[in-house]
Amino acid sequence: MSRGFVALLFGTAAVCLSGTVWAADVESLRGHAVTDSSDPALNKATLAVPGGFGVGWEEQPPMIPHPIDKYSIDLRQNGCLKCHSQATFETANAPRVAESHFLDRDGKKLDRLAPRRYFCTQCHAPQTGAMPLVDNVFGER
Repeated sequence: MSRGFVALLFGTAAVCLSGTVWAADVESLRGHAVTDSSDPALNKATLAVPGGFGVGWEEQPPMIPHPIDKYSIDLRQNGCLKCHSQATFETANAPRVAESHFLDRDGKKLDRLAPRRYFCTQCHAPQTGAMPLVDNVFGER
Protein backbone atom coordinates (compact mmCIF):
# COMPACT_ATOMS: atom_id res chain seq x y z
CA MET A 1 0.00 0.00 0.00
CA SER A 2 1.17 3.51 -0.70
CA ARG A 3 1.81 6.03 2.05
CA GLY A 4 -0.94 8.30 0.69
CA PHE A 5 -3.50 5.53 0.84
CA VAL A 6 -2.56 4.62 4.44
CA ALA A 7 -2.76 8.27 5.44
CA LEU A 8 -6.17 8.53 3.80
CA LEU A 9 -7.37 5.46 5.71
CA PHE A 10 -6.16 6.82 9.06
CA GLY A 11 -7.60 10.24 8.33
CA THR A 12 -11.00 8.78 7.43
CA ALA A 13 -10.98 6.63 10.58
CA ALA A 14 -10.09 9.65 12.73
CA VAL A 15 -12.93 11.72 11.28
CA CYS A 16 -15.44 8.88 11.77
CA LEU A 17 -14.37 8.23 15.35
CA SER A 18 -14.34 11.91 16.30
CA GLY A 19 -17.90 12.22 14.99
CA THR A 20 -18.98 9.26 17.14
CA VAL A 21 -17.40 10.74 20.26
CA TRP A 22 -18.95 14.15 19.56
CA ALA A 23 -22.45 12.66 19.04
CA ALA A 24 -22.30 10.97 22.45
CA ASP A 25 -22.02 14.39 24.13
CA VAL A 26 -25.11 15.92 22.47
CA GLU A 27 -27.79 16.95 24.96
CA SER A 28 -31.37 18.13 24.55
CA LEU A 29 -32.62 21.48 25.84
CA ARG A 30 -33.90 19.58 28.89
CA GLY A 31 -30.31 18.60 29.75
CA HIS A 32 -30.66 14.90 28.94
CA ALA A 33 -28.75 12.98 26.35
CA VAL A 34 -30.72 13.08 23.11
CA THR A 35 -31.39 9.33 23.25
CA ASP A 36 -32.32 9.27 26.98
CA SER A 37 -35.59 7.29 27.11
CA SER A 38 -36.18 8.31 30.74
CA ASP A 39 -36.99 11.86 29.60
CA PRO A 40 -40.55 12.44 30.91
CA ALA A 41 -41.48 14.46 27.81
CA LEU A 42 -40.92 11.37 25.67
CA ASN A 43 -43.29 9.35 27.83
CA LYS A 44 -46.23 11.78 27.91
CA ALA A 45 -49.52 10.68 26.47
CA THR A 46 -50.60 12.16 23.16
CA LEU A 47 -53.35 14.75 23.43
CA ALA A 48 -56.79 14.03 22.04
CA VAL A 49 -58.33 17.37 21.06
CA PRO A 50 -61.90 17.21 19.71
CA GLY A 51 -62.18 19.54 16.73
CA GLY A 52 -58.41 19.68 16.26
CA PHE A 53 -55.83 22.40 16.75
CA GLY A 54 -55.82 25.82 15.13
CA VAL A 55 -53.11 26.68 12.63
CA GLY A 56 -50.60 29.49 13.03
CA TRP A 57 -50.29 30.44 9.36
CA GLU A 58 -51.87 29.78 6.01
CA GLU A 59 -50.95 26.37 4.56
CA GLN A 60 -49.50 25.12 7.86
CA PRO A 61 -49.82 21.32 8.01
CA PRO A 62 -52.47 20.73 10.70
CA MET A 63 -51.31 18.99 13.86
CA ILE A 64 -52.78 15.55 14.56
CA PRO A 65 -55.40 15.86 17.35
CA HIS A 66 -55.39 12.19 18.40
CA PRO A 67 -52.93 9.42 19.29
CA ILE A 68 -51.31 7.64 16.34
CA ASP A 69 -48.91 5.28 18.12
CA LYS A 70 -50.85 2.24 16.92
CA TYR A 71 -51.02 3.44 13.30
CA SER A 72 -48.83 1.92 10.65
CA ILE A 73 -47.49 3.94 7.75
CA ASP A 74 -45.26 1.97 5.43
CA LEU A 75 -45.06 1.13 1.74
CA ARG A 76 -47.98 -1.30 1.97
CA GLN A 77 -50.45 0.57 4.17
CA ASN A 78 -51.23 3.98 5.60
CA GLY A 79 -53.33 3.91 8.78
CA CYS A 80 -54.32 7.56 8.35
CA LEU A 81 -56.26 6.78 5.19
CA LYS A 82 -58.69 4.51 7.10
CA CYS A 83 -60.43 7.70 8.21
CA HIS A 84 -59.07 10.52 6.05
CA SER A 85 -59.35 9.11 2.51
CA GLN A 86 -61.86 10.50 0.03
CA ALA A 87 -63.90 7.31 0.37
CA THR A 88 -64.10 7.26 4.19
CA PHE A 89 -63.77 10.77 5.61
CA GLU A 90 -67.53 11.46 5.78
CA THR A 91 -68.45 8.26 7.63
CA ALA A 92 -65.45 8.67 9.95
CA ASN A 93 -66.34 12.35 10.56
CA ALA A 94 -62.71 13.27 9.83
CA PRO A 95 -61.10 15.94 7.66
CA ARG A 96 -60.49 14.78 4.10
CA VAL A 97 -56.97 14.64 2.72
CA ALA A 98 -56.32 18.03 1.11
CA GLU A 99 -56.39 18.44 -2.68
CA SER A 100 -52.73 19.46 -2.59
CA HIS A 101 -51.89 15.87 -1.62
CA PHE A 102 -53.08 14.69 -5.05
CA LEU A 103 -50.68 16.87 -7.06
CA ASP A 104 -47.38 15.56 -8.33
CA ARG A 105 -44.26 17.71 -8.17
CA ASP A 106 -45.12 19.25 -11.54
CA GLY A 107 -48.58 20.30 -10.34
CA LYS A 108 -50.41 17.63 -12.33
CA LYS A 109 -53.52 16.26 -10.58
CA LEU A 110 -53.37 12.54 -9.84
CA ASP A 111 -56.26 10.15 -9.18
CA ARG A 112 -54.48 8.81 -6.09
CA LEU A 113 -52.40 10.26 -3.26
CA ALA A 114 -49.09 11.65 -4.54
CA PRO A 115 -46.14 9.49 -3.46
CA ARG A 116 -44.39 12.50 -1.93
CA ARG A 117 -47.43 13.09 0.33
CA TYR A 118 -48.00 9.45 1.35
CA PHE A 119 -46.02 9.51 4.62
CA CYS A 120 -48.26 11.83 6.63
CA THR A 121 -45.97 12.23 9.64
CA GLN A 122 -43.35 13.99 7.49
CA CYS A 123 -45.43 17.12 8.02
CA HIS A 124 -48.23 16.31 10.48
CA ALA A 125 -47.38 15.53 14.10
CA PRO A 126 -49.36 14.53 17.20
CA GLN A 127 -49.04 16.72 20.29
CA THR A 128 -48.39 15.94 23.95
CA GLY A 129 -49.21 17.89 27.06
CA ALA A 130 -45.51 18.65 27.70
CA MET A 131 -44.57 22.15 28.80
CA PRO A 132 -42.78 24.11 26.05
CA LEU A 133 -39.00 24.40 26.37
CA VAL A 134 -39.00 28.00 25.16
CA ASP A 135 -41.67 30.67 24.95
CA ASN A 136 -43.51 30.85 21.65
CA VAL A 137 -43.26 34.34 20.20
CA PHE A 138 -44.51 33.43 16.73
CA GLY A 139 -46.59 36.28 15.33
CA GLU A 140 -45.85 38.75 18.17
CA ARG A 141 -44.28 41.45 16.01
